[in-house]
Amino acid sequence: MPSSTGPHTYYEVLTAAINDIAEHGYDSAARLAYWQEELRKAAERTLRSAAQMEEDLRTAMADLYRRLVEKGGIAKYHPGIARFTLEQLRPRLRNELDKRILASADLIKLNRKQAIEKTLQRFSGWTTSVPPGGTKTADKVKLKTDIKKSMKQLPFEERRVIIDQNAKLVSSISNVVATNGGAIAYRWHSHWRASGYDYRPDHKLRDGKIYLLRESWAKEQGLVRAGEAGYSDEITQPAEEPFCRCGAEYIYTLSQLPTDMLTAKGKEKLLEVRRAMANET
Repeated sequence: MPSSTGPHTYYEVLTAAINDIAEHGYDSAARLAYWQEELRKAAERTLRSAAQMEEDLRTAMADLYRRLVEKGGIAKYHPGIARFTLEQLRPRLRNELDKRILASADLIKLNRKQAIEKTLQRFSGWTTSVPPGGTKTADKVKLKTDIKKSMKQLPFEERRVIIDQNAKLVSSISNVVATNGGAIAYRWHSHWRASGYDYRPDHKLRDGKIYLLRESWAKEQGLVRAGEAGYSDEITQPAEEPFCRCGAEYIYTLSQLPTDMLTAKGKEKLLEVRRAMANET
């Protein structure tokens, strides 16, 4: 059995493992188990530590939170929302940040574990196909490329997770603000025009449509009704599905809704508001 004092980088361990199996073949479960363990340790050494990864993640999401909440960037999704409302909600919004950081860290850890397991599975699948005595026909370059595919893809997947979780953070913070700020509907915004974005066709169709919030003061007072798009709880929410980057612009006043979404009572209420505003001027 090879010495454990051998190569240490992931690439070197993988090269040594393939060379050893190509020479001896699958002659014992112990040989396979040895290389599985060596590959696992090498893969873990190659990756950033969990502490580094979580710190980078926390920094990125905290920066986004500061732009949204502390610098007021979230207001662009909530035209007309009072500043003091955001201030009152800050503790709850901070809680959304903490929850999202924990969820993101867990997801990245799970992805790392799966990437390593896929590497080991590919290696084991090839190893068990090599007869005792080895083989001289193995394409070692192709083998290394195939086996390390999951590990090579991992940094890209981790970046995707952070981007996805950032979108979900924006959505969850927006939802808290809308629920507590008195929103009555939202306009769906799709990023289907963005270069390279793998948008969902049904989300593209939602772009610009207005969805009524079923639980709102305007609905309770009989001032509004669902339009052609329907209610928000009848569809998946912006950023809810994996890697969805859609967003929502929330609506707080009757005047921002299309006429067909106002009931007769709602239209009368809007006229009253407009008369009152005219009298004030």
